[in-house]
Amino acid sequence: MLSVHELVWHLIFALPPRFWLEVTWLGDFGLLLPAALLIGLWLLVSRRTRGTAWLWASLFGAASALVAASKLAFLGWGIGSARLDFTGISGHTMLAASVWPVALWLVAARAGHRWRVAAAVLGWLLSGVVGLSRLALYAHSASEVVSGLLLGMAASAAFLALQRRRPHPLPRASLVLLTLLVPLAVHPPGHAAPMQGLLERIAMRMAGVQRPFTREDLHRLDAQAAGPVSRPDTAGAASRVPSIRMMRLQPVAGHHAPLERTC
Repeated sequence: MLSVHELVWHLIFALPPRFWLEVTWLGDFGLLLPAALLIGLWLLVSRRTRGTAWLWASLFGAASALVAASKLAFLGWGIGSARLDFTGISGHTMLAASVWPVALWLVAARAGHRWRVAAAVLGWLLSGVVGLSRLALYAHSASEVVSGLLLGMAASAAFLALQRRRPHPLPRASLVLLTLLVPLAVHPPGHAAPMQGLLERIAMRMAGVQRPFTREDLHRLDAQAAGPVSRPDTAGAASRVPSIRMMRLQPVAGHHAPLERTC
């Protein structure tokens, strides 16, 4: 009997890499940031839903800021967890889990309550598949994908729950779909936005380092830190190395690991 973990990986490896490349594009920054802005514009069109637009901007902006902060902290200062294999929250997964449920809910805005709920649930399921694509492409670890999924779901769920107390938007589904297709004109499938490279340059400038930290740095320095354990002067068991070390890594001279291109 296979465990759930084994079933997930069997599913991942049963599908070709090209499939996962297409799926991961559904969480790309170049596609979903414009979509998030368009959602805000639709809510701003009507005076009665302008407060809802600011609610969306606040929640989406806060989630995006947390993702950026986690990535900059690792790329510039090496703050991560080797035990969890964590180098920053998955941006693709967070964007998918925050934007798609709200976008599909907005498409179904004129339908009944059950249809709107079903549309949001479909968006969350889609974001879960985007998260699987990040694992399939070895772009992120499980901890990074799960944190991105939970953060994005928290942002979209909070928005959908809080907006129920406000005037309901009523745009036409055809017009919403048409505007949400606009990003395709400038960001077609298969083209990844250069967000990771931009974050690397920002992190290096902020931290004053010659190159960004990598996952290899995290695990190598963690292995060095887990060397011989010193004993205390007083009687008792040897001191233990913490199971999760949130370390501030230092650059290693002469090491030139390839740059990771994840987001």
